[in-house]
Amino acid sequence: MENRICSLLNIEYPVVQGGMVWCCGWELVSAVSNNGGLGLLGAGSMRPDMLREQIAKCRTATEKPFGVNVPLMNKYAEDFMKIIIEEGVKIVFSSAGNPKTWTKTLKENGITVVHVVSSSKFARKAEEAGVDAIVAEGFEAGGHNGREETTTFALIPQVRQAVSLPLIAAGGIATGAGLLAAMSLGADGVQLGTRFALSAESSASEAFKKLCIGLNEGDTLLALKKLSPTRLIKNAFFEKVKEAEDRGATAEELTELLGVGRARIGISEGDLENGELEIGQIASLIREIEPVGKIMQNIVSEYNTALDSLRKID
Repeated sequence: MENRICSLLNIEYPVVQGGMVWCCGWELVSAVSNNGGLGLLGAGSMRPDMLREQIAKCRTATEKPFGVNVPLMNKYAEDFMKIIIEEGVKIVFSSAGNPKTWTKTLKENGITVVHVVSSSKFARKAEEAGVDAIVAEGFEAGGHNGREETTTFALIPQVRQAVSLPLIAAGGIATGAGLLAAMSLGADGVQLGTRFALSAESSASEAFKKLCIGLNEGDTLLALKKLSPTRLIKNAFFEKVKEAEDRGATAEELTELLGVGRARIGISEGDLENGELEIGQIASLIREIEPVGKIMQNIVSEYNTALDSLRKID
């Protein structure tokens, strides 16, 4: 599967594991990298000292490339970047902020920079900022989403027309057939969040994983749109948010309702009623918690099967 993304990131398959909060510690990241993809530590749920520790553990567990996802609006973003540079990490995926802020500094330190966007407009801005590649994420994705609510397969061809950089598709993709479909629309690879969040090596709680593999279509919805649109599983906390939003609650009221650590208590600690449970729409396709090695093997096999099937069409 050699292509621009494989060459840029020095990986075997054009598959990136999303930098999800509370799901991607060193076990998951190293497993993805060891099986031919690119693992990403999710700095968004870490403190600076924890990120340094996770980088060290990744280095022990894999000799393959891995990276760090940094939400640029995170209060520790500057500390994260300093640690990444000091520790010699070679790949950064940035999100939730202006790529101009850190791209130049990172590249001056020999670091490959990939930025996550939700529209062609922001893809162009990322290209102007000098990033090496772009992740275009549709609103099927779990967690925080773009305000445009553009679906992945509507977004990818438009971003492909807008920029010339290597392009990674994200949101609603969990299979080899999804990889092939994304590439047929102009993507060079895919970023999978939900599929790896529900793997054996994911650091999410077992209670959260088991809930997610039992979800049906429509069991997740976007909420918190006055703050940052976030795809959530319907639970007691979601119903409180929905009630508040339906009556026109202000951003301040929603912030108070959200509180501190809501995603941690849901995803990491397994409080399935009071937690903020972030997962993508594609969860309803996933019915088993499998090890990363098997997931990667399935993706490659499904990709080849789907490609062979298409080649038989006259």
